[in-house]
Amino acid sequence: MKLAILSRAPRAYSTQRLRAAAEQRGHTVRVLNTLRFAIDLSGDDPDLQFRGRPLSDYDAILPRIGASITYFGTAVVRQFEQMDVYTPNTANGIANARDKLRATQILSRHNIGMPATAFVRNRADVRPAIERVGGAPVVIKLLEGTQGIGVILAPEVKVAEAIIETLQSTNQNVLIQRFVAESKGRDIRALVVGDRVVAAMRRRASGDEFRSNVHRGGSVEAVTLSPEYEQVAVRSAQIMGLRVAGVDMLEGADGPLVMEVNSSPGLQGIEAATQLDVAGAIIDYIANQVSFPEIDVRQRLSVSTGYGVAELLVHNNAELVGKTLGESGLWERDITVLTLHRGAQVIPNPRKGVLLESGDRLLGFGKLEEMRSMIPERRRRRQRVRKLPPAESLPTAEGA
Repeated sequence: MKLAILSRAPRAYSTQRLRAAAEQRGHTVRVLNTLRFAIDLSGDDPDLQFRGRPLSDYDAILPRIGASITYFGTAVVRQFEQMDVYTPNTANGIANARDKLRATQILSRHNIGMPATAFVRNRADVRPAIERVGGAPVVIKLLEGTQGIGVILAPEVKVAEAIIETLQSTNQNVLIQRFVAESKGRDIRALVVGDRVVAAMRRRASGDEFRSNVHRGGSVEAVTLSPEYEQVAVRSAQIMGLRVAGVDMLEGADGPLVMEVNSSPGLQGIEAATQLDVAGAIIDYIANQVSFPEIDVRQRLSVSTGYGVAELLVHNNAELVGKTLGESGLWERDITVLTLHRGAQVIPNPRKGVLLESGDRLLGFGKLEEMRSMIPERRRRRQRVRKLPPAESLPTAEGA
């Protein structure tokens, strides 16, 4: 395949390892500076320019988008997606992972265990938020910090309030998060490629430092994950729209707690700790998937007038419980079930013999009017029509 690595750091360890792994396997690979692209929307088809010239054809790209160029970098990746070039990490996935609040919101929707988190903006809401996450000490995080930068441990409520007030005064958005004391300055970094963890390491903080990042002086050791930790890591990456990701987890008293999903994980620490060819595993995965470029399913399926994608909840449709998909009558109503979600289990392209259970979620494609009847109406407050203000406060009539 012909592969482009999107990176502004061609001499960085991760970039060099990925390039070497691709070349060792006989692939053609180039490292392209993300900032030298120009998005060309002037023609009939989406296109890209690189260094002022039309970009040649590529089979796949591997984005290594830094935090400082997230907006432009994801725009470039999105353009490759529109050109049907394969990428293991989508533009949406990268943007979601880069924003800690957005990532937490998405993962919480799918019942992924995380430290209790709050996000507030008004000064009066800070103390109640701290209490909701379990009280001091608390961890304060900048939404777009990396490598442990912008992560602060506040030992007392008053200290936390002062830190948050100072950061917000400089227009910084911060998260308030429970300090997981039982993790004892340790965390797990799982490197997810596709649907498996290819390598994992435990990081330990140095001295009194509570952040275990290697860039903060932390030490690393290889670790074999339990099935529970591996499943949480893979699910978290996939939920975010990432097929190559570093998933950071704390070892909580009740199991794994996801801290962060990194869309451009560094390879030096984990390859040194595990002595595994992680770069090679990434290249092999891309080579196997290159014929299946990422498709925005909702975008593609919604172009047919009157048709769309919707999630149907079985527990809100009691007449479906206990019936098979074939007996549900969905096909007769021109509704195709793409996937069936049952707890943490996902059944793709379910057969008509699958028995429906209460709590099942069906991702369906079909006529919107048919599916509308299967989606319960949300309760809406009845809007009261207010009286007009006094006549003297109304604007004067406009001229003809």
